[in-house]
Amino acid sequence: MRTVSFYRLLNGKSPVEEFLNSLPGKQAQKVLWVLQLVEELDVVPRQYFKKLVDNEGLWEVRIQFGSDIFRLLGFFDSGTLLILTNGFVKKTQKIPPQEIELAFRRKEEFLARRKKA
Repeated sequence: MRTVSFYRLLNGKSPVEEFLNSLPGKQAQKVLWVLQLVEELDVVPRQYFKKLVDNEGLWEVRIQFGSDIFRLLGFFDSGTLLILTNGFVKKTQKIPPQEIELAFRRKEEFLARRKKA
């Protein structure tokens, strides 16, 4: 079992929550359904969840709704806690490098903040 949590900025806002709130109802429902699979299934099918290759422990939650493709990026903390850092609409074959950089930067910030606590 995994637990999914959303990264929070220093001001308390959650970029993933804001992304989810920007989606129409049925799309948001599909994203939440996939997140539930990630939490509840021991082995999540690769079509929904996979580790990014050569990207410092980043994972992607993969959602397709009709012709729309969404991705949520994140990392594991303490084994089974998945921290999701950012979400976006995927328009190209590859994940945009700036999204990977953003996820990695937020991972580093999260770990640095936790060390200080």
